[in-house]
Amino acid sequence: MSTDTQTTLFSHDIPFSVLDLAPIPQGATPRDAFHHSLDLAQHAEKWGYHRYWLAEHHNMTGIASAATSVLIGYLASGTERIRLGSGGVMLPNHSPLVIAEQFGTLESLYPGRIDLGLGRAPGTDQRTMMALRRHQNAEIDDFPRDVQELQRYFADAQPDQAVRAVPGQGLQVPLWLLGSSLYSAQLAAALGLPFAFAAHFAPDMLLQAMALYREKFKPSNTLNKPYAMVCVNVIAAETERDARFLFTSVQQQFLNLRRGQPGPLPEPVQNMDSLWSPAEQFGVDQALRLAIVGDNSKVQHGLRSLLRETKADEIMINGQIFDHQARRDSFERIMQIRQSVIG
Repeated sequence: MSTDTQTTLFSHDIPFSVLDLAPIPQGATPRDAFHHSLDLAQHAEKWGYHRYWLAEHHNMTGIASAATSVLIGYLASGTERIRLGSGGVMLPNHSPLVIAEQFGTLESLYPGRIDLGLGRAPGTDQRTMMALRRHQNAEIDDFPRDVQELQRYFADAQPDQAVRAVPGQGLQVPLWLLGSSLYSAQLAAALGLPFAFAAHFAPDMLLQAMALYREKFKPSNTLNKPYAMVCVNVIAAETERDARFLFTSVQQQFLNLRRGQPGPLPEPVQNMDSLWSPAEQFGVDQALRLAIVGDNSKVQHGLRSLLRETKADEIMINGQIFDHQARRDSFERIMQIRQSVIG
């Protein structure tokens, strides 16, 4: 693994990174989403973000990053230094060998810049799981075995190794485990891998997962001490009112998901009251309760609190904003206040 997850990080060195779902706003196309992702990645590199990850979802008309490794390659070809990776590849959907070959190809083309974050969830619905040829016995959990198989494909080849990832073998592509529960935290600790918690959509187990990961961590050839990243929704704007307005797109997106009606990223609205019932509002508010939304001062305070409570080694920012310019402005603001947050 690259030294960026082996280095001891002090408070003033905490990196900020980007999670991109390649959102497709209402009225836009996947092509638009890809061009916006490249533009944001190029600016994120210029602003000093450490890594830029894309997430695998399927059959979601508002998310364009289904072919995650292909999109990573597109962004890597248009940037120079920023790390690119998956946040994550949903490993149960794929053969470990195929993923090793894909990310071995990316690492060969863009050496030292590729991360492979792995998730255990399917990232889709039951019917789409079947369309992905995901014939997994519900009684059998293959995820730990598949992760270890991937590790072998990226390690140096053994003399008796019958199947090798070409390219991939010996490239030591950094693996991360992603999760929103205690399961992935415990597995990451047992395997000595870095861990990223998805607090941007499932905040309930955040503190317990972070504590368990650090408590149970076993040093490995990959990592000699725990390294934990927290992903959180952050929307920054000139005024809190402006930020709250932009945030209504995320609220509508979560509302639509809870109703089983996913779609393009909705245009923001001035007031959500007429769009949801009290019960729906409660559910959405619970899922998004760690979101940091406001002006520079509000976001600064929120990020400081998050770091204080989680003692995260890295913060990953998710910002689903309808208007691309407003989204770009939000990520720029976040990086402008970073030093005052971690200094």
